[in-house]
Formats: sequence, structure tokens, C-alpha cells
Amino acid sequence: MPVNILIVNVLGSFILGFFSVMSTALNLDQKYTLLVAVGFCGSFTTMSSFELETVNLIDTQGLRLAALEIVANVGLSFIAVVAGRILGYAILGLML
Repeated sequence: MPVNILIVNVLGSFILGFFSVMSTALNLDQKYTLLVAVGFCGSFTTMSSFELETVNLIDTQGLRLAALEIVANVGLSFIAVVAGRILGYAILGLML
């Protein structure tokens, strides 16, 4: 399983989760939210590479490893978004 793709997807999800909380709390203009969410996180994460690697795993190593790749990327990325939001709320709590 390509670990570098997993790391980038999880890290990008964490950043997006954290920024979603901070942008709301700081009342940032929507254009900055889009810049970070779509511009930075969208170009930073490698969803298309993830999809290609998953299909290649199906072709070369079978469905089990491809399924593990999907569960790891989607599951860990989801957890990372939640963790980023939790960190954002914790920081906001410390600032108040």
C-alpha cells in the first residue's frame, strides 16, 4: 500500500478539519475558506493518485489489499478531519 499517499490524504484532511473550525470562529471571508479548502487542501491531497493506486492494486495484488487501501484512506482521513476540528475547538477554548 502506498503509504505516502495515505499520509498526504490524512494530513490534508486534518488541515481541512482544523481550518473549517478556525475560519468559522474567526469569521473569515468565504474566499479565504475556499482558497484553503479547495486551493491548498484540494491540490495537496492526492485523491486521484489514491484512486489510480487502488485500481493498480486490484490489477496486480488483488481485491483484499485494494479494500484495505480504501478503508485506510477513507477511514483515517475521516478521523483526521474530526481530530482537526477537535484541535480547532480546543484552541478556541484556550483563546476565550
